Amino acid sequence: MTASLLGGLLVFNVLSGAVLGAALGLAGLAILEFGAGGAQRLGVQAVFNVLGEFTLTAIPLFMLLGEVLVASGLARGVYQALSPLFARLRGGLLHTNIAVCTVFGAVSGSSMSVSAAVGAVAYPELSRRGYERRLVVGSLAGGGTLGLLIPPSLSLLIYGALTDTSIGKLFLAGVVPGLLMAALFMLYIEWATRRLPGLAPRVAPEPWGPTLRAALSVWPIVLLIVAVLGSLFAGLATPTESAAVGAAAAALLGFTRGELTLRGLFKAFGDSARAFAVVALVFIGAVILAQSISLLQLPQKMLAAIAEMGLSPVLLLATIVVVYLLLGMVFDGLSMMVMTLPVVFPLLTGVGYDAVWLGVVVTILIEIGMLTPPVGMNLFVLVGIARGEVDLPAAAQGAVPFWALLLLGMLLLTLFPAIATWLPSISMA
Repeated sequence: MTASLLGGLLVFNVLSGAVLGAALGLAGLAILEFGAGGAQRLGVQAVFNVLGEFTLTAIPLFMLLGEVLVASGLARGVYQALSPLFARLRGGLLHTNIAVCTVFGAVSGSSMSVSAAVGAVAYPELSRRGYERRLVVGSLAGGGTLGLLIPPSLSLLIYGALTDTSIGKLFLAGVVPGLLMAALFMLYIEWATRRLPGLAPRVAPEPWGPTLRAALSVWPIVLLIVAVLGSLFAGLATPTESAAVGAAAAALLGFTRGELTLRGLFKAFGDSARAFAVVALVFIGAVILAQSISLLQLPQKMLAAIAEMGLSPVLLLATIVVVYLLLGMVFDGLSMMVMTLPVVFPLLTGVGYDAVWLGVVVTILIEIGMLTPPVGMNLFVLVGIARGEVDLPAAAQGAVPFWALLLLGMLLLTLFPAIATWLPSISMA
């Protein structure tokens, strides 16, 4: 009965056109009022407690870091520096798309920011050179998802804050899966371009000397990555402190080696504040909903029902995956995560799945949603950059192989959990 009431209220609020955060919060408050004897104050108290956590302040700082990198134009320099490294491969600059997305994913934490920053540089250049446009957009959309998996990751930060899981362990857990997905993307590009040479024109390779000198010019970005992640993994800084160091370092690099101006910096502050306001509203609604779900002991009741049905942990995980794939067609990734975690987390950890491993799996499912129309946000970003040369159906078609590879990555994580858990286990034992 309570589950039906909760689901009905949530669906009604979402379909009414209410902002998602408000829809989640209103559903939670209604449940607390009518299902828990007027306990709305518990929802308000839960919001106050969560928003008072120091770790949560890292989210707007990482958003600011990404916005500063975009405003400074550093993506262009990194792209030009790494391009000669991949000229000897058949896929050429398509490999550069993945490599640069990987680098920027290690300092941004936002999938859309990575897609926008790299896409604005790469799409016009590859289109001019005669690369197949759907594959260009697909590679940029797929590569952009690495911004959510490779630390620092906004989705892993929010997951950790909502589930009280170590942010440091979550960031470490995302490293190997992120690099694995980048490798799978590049293997597919090489296979596709060798099978159909017309997808990518041949690029004349430069001598190794100039190539290596150009690649070494990206040392400031590498230094930024070390400043952000090194301080965190070494235990020298909290996530918030490392994010603050990263934002300051990005601004310094933007002024000294990029095109950042005071006006651009103030715009980055404004853009990151607006982006965080959207995330924060959804987060507040999700916290209220989670409080109502916890008070009603809904996860425990669902676990008991699953035990009576004899549903295996693998079948339960498969069911959750299907639900996420369907939700990815309607909701953006972070909204989907905060909406579902209050039920999904206790359900899956209750049947024995590791909390850190689950954070990586949920992040990959969110990445899949970023490529799933009609709401696939990475596709919309790149369709806008293409200025009508590639429409949404064509962009979605180009992203299908990368969508499938993300699903393959999730399968590999399920078969070999150590891909995600090995690094945290040896580094933070």
